[in-house]
Amino acid sequence: MIVNRDPKVRGPYTAFAEVAGAYERGRPGYPTQAVRWLAGDDPADVVDLGAGTGKLTRELVALGHRVTAVEPLDEMRAELAAALHGVRALAGSAEVIPLPDASADVVTSAQAFHWFDHATALPEIARVLRPGGRLALVWNSRDDRDPWMAQLSELIGNETVGEDDVSTPIDRTGRFETVETAEFVFEQLLDRGGLLDLVLSRSYCAKLPLAEREPVLDAVARLYDQTAGSEGVRLAYVTECFRTSKRGAV
Repeated sequence: MIVNRDPKVRGPYTAFAEVAGAYERGRPGYPTQAVRWLAGDDPADVVDLGAGTGKLTRELVALGHRVTAVEPLDEMRAELAAALHGVRALAGSAEVIPLPDASADVVTSAQAFHWFDHATALPEIARVLRPGGRLALVWNSRDDRDPWMAQLSELIGNETVGEDDVSTPIDRTGRFETVETAEFVFEQLLDRGGLLDLVLSRSYCAKLPLAEREPVLDAVARLYDQTAGSEGVRLAYVTECFRTSKRGAV
């Protein structure tokens, strides 16, 4: 992968720029117990990489952490700023983090690690972490064991992250300890508009030409109309969490 050293130059994730509002409206947050496991209970200096509209950022702030959000897309940072007044949000990327050496106790990333150029990003993350500092990664994955979620995935596909997707590139650097894992379950309640925003905010839908996108959204709308209750639909998720610590010497 070719990495642009200018954090304002857009990369392969730029489809999200056009759907930042849908991302904010439709994407779920993260369960508090998962965020505690990832970042710890004691207030810390946290850098949230690929922060997007701040879905994880706001949970970190709620737990008392001192958070700096780093996000390459202007449109995403604008949504974050509107939702989280006073949170420091910087233009940057995992490959070019605009912060000094050893300035963070924890670096987090939600739904974004798979977009990183790991060979460049992981040494950069190690640079900004203090000795013994933590790298914490998280994904919300739709739980297809739930029958309704299985129907949704038949229409739009599903993506999951495996331990090897995380552990292999991290272990390869020699800069971090063994990766620990944990899973948490939760539900998201969405109305019709929220569900369509959720689907539109997924990269595989956002990057489709309009003529190909509309049939996908129409199929999801029909599923909602056929199955929703008076409160909407409940989406079942598994929150997949990974954490490791920077080695004191490499």
